[in-house]
Amino acid sequence: METAENAEVAAYIGRWRPSSVSPPAAAFAREAVAKTRPGGRERAKNLLWAAGKLADHALSLGLEASPEVVFHPSVIERFARCAPGLSDVARRTLRTNQRFIGRRVVPQLCPADVPLPRERAKKPYSAAEIDGFLALADAQPTMGRRMRAAGLVCLGAGAGLIRGDLRDARGTDVTCRSGGVLVTVRGARPRTVPVPAATTPGCWPPRRSRGPG
Repeated sequence: METAENAEVAAYIGRWRPSSVSPPAAAFAREAVAKTRPGGRERAKNLLWAAGKLADHALSLGLEASPEVVFHPSVIERFARCAPGLSDVARRTLRTNQRFIGRRVVPQLCPADVPLPRERAKKPYSAAEIDGFLALADAQPTMGRRMRAAGLVCLGAGAGLIRGDLRDARGTDVTCRSGGVLVTVRGARPRTVPVPAATTPGCWPPRRSRGPG
């Protein structure tokens, strides 16, 4: 069954000669798509269309009709940006299919993405750890330092703010409502974050502090 389907797809690719694509571009597309072994006639049709349009675009620029040239990432990107008469959706779809063909026909031009390390979410602080941090904050020698340290604990350990979030935080960003304490985060990812009740000491809202919290 699979062999018969593959033969049907191969025959379809061999017959593909659309009027909207020049004969040289169609021949290039047939040869390139055949190497990808598409899984089905509809998939083959989409890949042929993408390769043919890209080849026509490359030929119009005076480029050589070779896989190393036509499926070069820069040519694909130029087609996606500059090819006339295409909707944004069509550009994205064609580019996706063109990159797929390129990865199989000229894999040396499209190396696989290197996996990047992922940070695992850290386990939340326990109530005892939060109490310890707040006790350290309460032991600071001045009221200002106690307020800033408590705010750091509440926003960092409690609300999960990090680095730039804490650096840009001000006392006026903290709001006490009947439902609890909220902090408005500014910067690259503006959002409103609730502060768990277990981490909020009796010093909220700390508007007198110029630092975090």
